[in-house]
Formats: sequence, structure tokens, C-alpha cells
Amino acid sequence: MSTPRATSVGSWAVAGLVAGVAGLVVSHAASMVLTLRSTPVVAVGELVIELVPGPVADRAIALVGQLDKPLLVLGVLLATLGLLVYAGLLAARSWWLPLVVHVLLGGIGLLAVLTRADATPLDVLPVIAGVVTWMVVLSFLTDPLHAAEQAGAPHSRRAFLFRAAGVLVAGLAAGILGERFGRQRRDVDQTRRLLKLPVTDPSVPAGVRTGVEGMAPWQTPNRDFYLIHTALVSPTIAPQEWQLRIHGMVRREITLTYQELIDRQLTEDWITLNCVSNPVGGSLIGNAWWSGVRLAPILAEAGLSDDADAVLQTSHDGWTCGTPLAALTDDRNAMLAIAMNGQPLPIDHGFPVRMIVPGLYGYVSATKWVVDLEVTRFADIEAYWTGKGWAELGPVKIASRIEVPGDGETVAAGQVRVGGTAWLQHTGISGVEVALDGGAWQPAEIAEVPHVDTWVQWATTLDLAAGDHELRVRAIDREGRVQTGVERDVRPDGATGWHTVGFSAS
Repeated sequence: MSTPRATSVGSWAVAGLVAGVAGLVVSHAASMVLTLRSTPVVAVGELVIELVPGPVADRAIALVGQLDKPLLVLGVLLATLGLLVYAGLLAARSWWLPLVVHVLLGGIGLLAVLTRADATPLDVLPVIAGVVTWMVVLSFLTDPLHAAEQAGAPHSRRAFLFRAAGVLVAGLAAGILGERFGRQRRDVDQTRRLLKLPVTDPSVPAGVRTGVEGMAPWQTPNRDFYLIHTALVSPTIAPQEWQLRIHGMVRREITLTYQELIDRQLTEDWITLNCVSNPVGGSLIGNAWWSGVRLAPILAEAGLSDDADAVLQTSHDGWTCGTPLAALTDDRNAMLAIAMNGQPLPIDHGFPVRMIVPGLYGYVSATKWVVDLEVTRFADIEAYWTGKGWAELGPVKIASRIEVPGDGETVAAGQVRVGGTAWLQHTGISGVEVALDGGAWQPAEIAEVPHVDTWVQWATTLDLAAGDHELRVRAIDREGRVQTGVERDVRPDGATGWHTVGFSAS
């Protein structure tokens, strides 16, 4: 291993410092964008407070008074930067020694954020972003220094200075943008939390649960509801800034403000949504209590052309989908939703307004942050996903899944309760059947449902001998059609096939 010349020691230290600052800025910006309560640096400070003995903490408070917390955060920052400068010096001797420092600091950051009482999986992302930035930027900055050490080329040192300056400028820009966006998102989220909407809290209907332990809840909490969208960063729209334009093949164009929308007659319903990308037995599905305004009366006010057969929905971020006009004007509860499970829509689920259309996959119906509805014809439009090879129409397919037992699980031999869910929104489920170890199909019990737009839980009792078993499930809809066992991929219009799990009894 080579040793840096004395004249270059400062450059290696500067490389570590610049890379360190860049990583901390990126980490902070990620925390702002994600609207997390604290940054990793703050989380480390809180961890220090927990670990410091009481007498030591009391002496520190007595010494510095109300400056204790700012000084603690400053101390964490300085200690972190000191170690990162050391990582820069280590880079002169070895490529892997700085990684040890980076991983160590990242581990401390992860420990700190994950031990907070309000920790969520999102809290790890700023830590990861910071560590990756340290590694990448340090390598980027030290490449010219290695070249200079080996060849003594002055232009390599100049390249280092240019790179360091570029990193600092980029870091400053990232910090400013992250802070600005984070502040905007926090302001909108605060506005969302303070909204008093005329909606009711959900009350789970009686009889909809089978009582099988380990199954997914019939009502999906907002925090657990699946998230699928193309936006890298969710749009943040203040309610007073939101407008919806309805135009195209109509007799009268309509523009609605948020207040005008919520002043209309509200509708509320239990509706299950699932993604076209959900594989057989997958988890991209959820059931919630949605509150909003039915779209059919609004479209009737606009006056629809007899030649129209589609509505091109557009999100605030430019995403589009084409929805069959008939699905927005028939008796189903297609709505402009403003609340989810009794609360204003979460930002990531479309606040302030999104579309909900029972019986259609989301890629042709469930536009988040919706701002524009153009009444048109399918022949005249190409929406985002249909332009990428997905089907133009996306009616939900009949489906079912086994939730208990899980694939690969071991259960006690004897009488065992098994269960899962089945769904076919806007048509409904009339029955569920299971087959054990390739045997005949046997009917399962199905729970109550408030109406056809929600999923239904099913359950049955199996008499299991010790050994390996295979269980499959299929559903029957209210029109008597049986779920097909033909296996097809999710593309172009949804997966088909029977969900099958293998498990053992002992």
C-alpha cells in the first residue's frame, strides 16, 4: 500500500470532508422530501440522550442550559465529519478502508432511526442515501488524487479541485431544493391534517370477518394500503390551489374548486382496489372506506356527446389513463374521492382528490392528484400504460388467495382452520372452493359483504395428516362463473390462475 506525500495529505482530507458534507446534505434533503420527523443526525442525537447516564446529562444541562440540544446536534455533526475526513485520509492507502468508516457510520444511523418510537420503513432511506453518496463521491474525488500520486501530474490535482467544487455546488443545490420541497410538503401535510371534512369514520360491518388468525384485516389501514404510481416524488397540492377541469366532448365545460367539490352531496362506501400488476396470490390489493362525490351527476351536468366512449384522466404530474365512459356513468359508485378511512387522503394516495372506480384496475381508473377529465374517444387517445403495451380496458378479474397457512409454513396436524380472501368488484363473489393435495374441490364458508364492490373473506376447516400438503383455491362469482386455473401473467390485463400454497403438518 502506498503512503500519501505530505504535500497531498490536505487534499485527501478535503476529499473526505467534501464527500461527507455531500452525503449529509443528501440525507437531510431526503428526510425533508419524505417529511420525516427527524433527520438521521437528529436521531443519533436522541439516541445519545437515551444512552448518556443521568448525572452526566444533568451536569451538561447545568453547564450550557437551553443550548444543550443544539450543541449535541452540532457535536454529532462534527464527530461525523471528523470520521469522514479520516475516511478521506484512509482512501490514500486503500479503497476498502473508507468503506469500513462509511458502513460503521451508516450502521449507527440505522440503529438510531430504527429505535425511535415513531420509526417507519421510510426512515432508513435517508441513511442509505447518505452512505451511498459518501462512497460514490469519495471515489469520484479521489480518482484524480490517485492519478497525481502515481504520475505526479498537476492536471490531476486541478481535476480534483474542479470535481470538489462541482460536488459542493451540486450539494448546495440539492440542499436548497430538498429544503424547499420538504417545507412545501410539510405545509400541505399540515393543512391536510387540519382539514375538517364532512365525512364519517368507518365502522366495519358485522359478519365480514371469518375470525381466522393471521389473515389480513378486512379494512386495510392507510399506512398498509399498497402504493403504486409513477411519480418519483408525490405532488403536493394545497386544497385552495386545486382545480378540476372537465372538458372535451361535452356541451358545457366545468371547472371545480376543492370547496365547490366538497360542498356537493357526498357519497361514502367500502371499495376494494387492486393493481393490474398484482400476481396470483399477491398483496397489491386493499379495502378502504372511501368518501367523495359521485362523478356521474357531474358528467351529466356537463352534457355528454353521444359519440364519446372514454374519459382521459390526467394527474397533476402528467400521468394519464383512459377510462370507459360507461363505468363512470352507470350505477357503480365511481367517485372523486377526498377521504380514505375517515381521514383526508394521504398525500401519497392522491391528496387532495383522486379517482375511485369500482371494478376497474387502477391503471385505467384510479388517478391520484387528478386535475383534468377530458371526455373523448378511445380511438383518439393513448394513455400512459396503454402506450406501453397494456390493454385498453381493464376490468378486474375474478381472483382469490390463501392467507393462512402461508407458503412453506408448518402447522399442527389435525383440525386446522385455513382462510383467505376473494374478490370481483362490481360483480361480487357467491362462493369459494378449496382443493387439498389435488383432491376434489370442496366449498368453503364465506363471510358477509356490504355489497359487491368489496372483497370477501373465506374460511374452512381441514383435517390434516402429518406430512407435506398442497392447497389451492378458486372463487365463483355471482353470475356463476368459476375462476379459471389457466395461468397468465399480469400483462396485458391482469393475472389469472389458482393460488396454490405448499405447507407441512406435524
